[in-house]
Amino acid sequence: MAGSIRTIGVLVLLGLAAPLAAHCQSTPDDRAALFDYILAKTLEREAFSPVKNRALGLDVEGAMLQLRQEVIAANTQQALYYALAKLSNARKDRHLRVGLVDGGIAPGDTSGTTLENYPVAGASVLHAPIRFAADYETPGGYFLFVSDVASNIAELSGGRIPAVGDSLVTINGRSLADYVEAIEPYHRYSTVNGFWWQLASWASQRSYQFPPELYREGLQLDLRGRNGEWYSLTLPYLAPEAIEWEAHGAREYSAFSQVFSTSTFDLFRSDARPILLLRWHGFREHLVDDIDRLLEYAESEGLLDHAVIVDATRSRGGSLGAYAVRRLSPRPFRTTFGNVRISDVIPAFIEERQARFAQYGPSSRRPGEVDDGSWLMAWLEDDVTRAIEAGQRYSNDVPFKLAHLPKYSDGIIEPASVHFRGRLVCWFSPYGGSHLDQFASIVIDNELGYTLGMPAGGYSNTWEWEEVLHFPLSGGPVVEFMWSIGHTVRPNGEILEGNAAQVDEFIPVTRDNYESYYELLLSRTLQHLEFERPLP
Repeated sequence: MAGSIRTIGVLVLLGLAAPLAAHCQSTPDDRAALFDYILAKTLEREAFSPVKNRALGLDVEGAMLQLRQEVIAANTQQALYYALAKLSNARKDRHLRVGLVDGGIAPGDTSGTTLENYPVAGASVLHAPIRFAADYETPGGYFLFVSDVASNIAELSGGRIPAVGDSLVTINGRSLADYVEAIEPYHRYSTVNGFWWQLASWASQRSYQFPPELYREGLQLDLRGRNGEWYSLTLPYLAPEAIEWEAHGAREYSAFSQVFSTSTFDLFRSDARPILLLRWHGFREHLVDDIDRLLEYAESEGLLDHAVIVDATRSRGGSLGAYAVRRLSPRPFRTTFGNVRISDVIPAFIEERQARFAQYGPSSRRPGEVDDGSWLMAWLEDDVTRAIEAGQRYSNDVPFKLAHLPKYSDGIIEPASVHFRGRLVCWFSPYGGSHLDQFASIVIDNELGYTLGMPAGGYSNTWEWEEVLHFPLSGGPVVEFMWSIGHTVRPNGEILEGNAAQVDEFIPVTRDNYESYYELLLSRTLQHLEFERPLP
């Protein structure tokens, strides 16, 4: 999972894509009671991040209270779904979403939506044949620009071909500022930079996650060229697989040749210099095997003294980042820590973990590298249980999920017996977060290497609690709601949620550097590694 192990709540979660009930009735009193329950449990369960709330100027309780009347007045399934989505997003947490459950409410089912092919709950996202990116050059003055188009854009646009870098002026009849204000409450994000990255990605898509009033039958745009010319386009929404992109801004590295690919990374080797480059995809289930393959190759080819570049600008999350760091760096490092907030759900959370451990037994994956689960169970049954009994607000901090070290450890992890000995450089962006944010904080807080680009998305927690909500009075199911029930703690001791580790060299994506961005990152990296190469 992306930085968390999702735990089923007290009520059983039914499939997100299961058929939904045609009718789901509630009264204003029911919806008022539902709101009060969500607010009370949020204040009781949520592991708030003070550093994030300060950065965003966020008062979670106040923001949720402002939505109470909207929830009460939501007398259709669609209206209630989007009101609850806004209520959830009032916490500004990229991980937390409102899920669909069997027999519950669903957007697009009974709302009388008239948009042709509007994606109802569970349907695929539709995509216009254009993409946008955010220009981050001026804080407080971000904007969106064209970043890519379909290869047949001329056929779909009436002959006008947007140029990469043309700025977005209006979208579906709204100015960009008005569009941002209208759609922001429905976005899940933990940092401003993360919001703008997602905003750019979703601007040309149509999804049930956002209300239908934000859309038209086609994507209607006003764009401004670099010469100041203003022009209009209406583009169709298509199935994503029907679009062939021109691939502007692709991740390409001149003078590097690809060696092999895995689900974790693609390996490139410099044609002339002692450098390896990893185009990183994520920290998923095959990470251990993929990293082992990398080290076997490097050792057999005599490459362990090479510098290593990790391009994590399009990386997803997952787990086991510490396993990778032990092999990418020759230095000991302090890993991330984590805790849980003590609340009404923690006893049930412990019981669920106990049942899972009893059913599946100790894990057999990499004994000595990743614990078999015993360390985690010992912490839950001892430290966390005592914290419940003592009425503490939080448990003690322990090495993250006790996967690599026991609870009494200082968090220091030594390099593996076989590891790279050269210099490490990492590229990041707001595209991803979760375990990627943990990986970034380990590299940055421990000064293991040089980092450049932009900070990661700034979201990570330990666990989430998922619960199917029911109307308190009538008893019918509504949606699945989530709470973040623990902090990720960076190696420097700071809470990570909403607090991404800052890169050494900040190089924002802009419309002027978009198509040469990866050459720019590579050039800066080679300068750092003291190789001569002119700037693009």
